[in-house]
Amino acid sequence: MSTEKAREVRAKGHLDALEFANLIGLQRDYQNDPIAKKDVVDPGGDTHSVKSGTKKWQIFLYSKNRFGSDDAFLSMNGIGQAIIACIDILPNTFFEYQNNKQFYKDNLRSQMVALKDLLKEKRRVRTFLNKSIFNGGEVNYLTVKHKGLFHVFYSNDVIKAMADNLEISNSQARRDSETAEQKVLFKFNNHNLGELEIRNSGENHYKEVLFVMNKLKVMDLLFEKIALTGKYNDRVLLYGDSKKRFGNWNK
Repeated sequence: MSTEKAREVRAKGHLDALEFANLIGLQRDYQNDPIAKKDVVDPGGDTHSVKSGTKKWQIFLYSKNRFGSDDAFLSMNGIGQAIIACIDILPNTFFEYQNNKQFYKDNLRSQMVALKDLLKEKRRVRTFLNKSIFNGGEVNYLTVKHKGLFHVFYSNDVIKAMADNLEISNSQARRDSETAEQKVLFKFNNHNLGELEIRNSGENHYKEVLFVMNKLKVMDLLFEKIALTGKYNDRVLLYGDSKKRFGNWNK
């Protein structure tokens, strides 16, 4: 994605978060944190990660320093250390990588398989997803704008639905020019819902870890596994345990 396109996506995301804030009674000029995952703090003090878009969500793009300094990643029973081991396979500069690309891709394979094996354990993948999507419990809801409506999912319901139903695997080579086991895939109904990879395609984000999700596949999973339980208004729908908390501002 180009820098200009990324800027447009962020601007659209901020507008959608503002729209949701207004729909639940917050001020017309509500200001969110442009960096944190807490896009909206509702009148009850709970926090929402508001997602929109039409295709993919960037869940995170982190460098090695983030995994080495964040205690949450380092205490995931080996997940943080395994990600760092994948990053360390690549040489220090993109120039060095380009000069011997296939060598580094081949060496990365075993580390990505090891990372996949760790994430296949439900306890680990729950912790990883909770940190990645909800910053380890800092955010209470995943709120998605989809087909003009805002769908509110409680964080615990999202983590359980994903951990119980996602299949974790490695990418495979489909053409002679490709190398297998360069990504960890999170699949639902045999389709890629999420992808975790070590970026090596350019200097700007070299040796950074990218985690993206396919919006439509996420929505397929959430709609199938978490029941619609109520609505706040005609444009804000509540799912699972969100009905027990969301909207009870005065209780």
